[in-house]
Amino acid sequence: MDRFVPRPHRLGEIYANYSPPLYFVTFCTAGRQRLLASVACHEAFVEYAGKALHLASVAVGRYVIMPEHVHLFLRGPEGFTLGTWIRGLKRSLSLASMERGGASVAWQSGYFDHIIRHSESYREKWAYVRENPVRAGLVSRAEEWPYQGEITVIDRA
Repeated sequence: MDRFVPRPHRLGEIYANYSPPLYFVTFCTAGRQRLLASVACHEAFVEYAGKALHLASVAVGRYVIMPEHVHLFLRGPEGFTLGTWIRGLKRSLSLASMERGGASVAWQSGYFDHIIRHSESYREKWAYVRENPVRAGLVSRAEEWPYQGEITVIDRA
């Protein structure tokens, strides 16, 4: 019996008909360190997403930044490499935390991604994700959580 569980295969040609794909992405800090829910990280996230839209046509839709993880929806142009983009975002959030006197952010390896296949799935995932701060006991209503938003309106349709 193997001691290590292999990573699942990356999404490939089987989803080529979803062009451009709409991704739902989650990534976490190493050890679930609670370092991300801050004005500095939120501003860095919004700035990175804004630059990505204008410089590379990468559209970040809705997102929630939790203390130890981030959920977001995004769509990139043809030839877009999700892993490279996520690494850049992680780097940007780490730098923002350190520049504003916060701790250095260590990241869990990799990320989770899922291609949204229809608008109903997008709505369902967003409804679940936006309630994360409520389920975590951070706010009483989702609208009260300051580290969420929508950079660009995107949809599966």
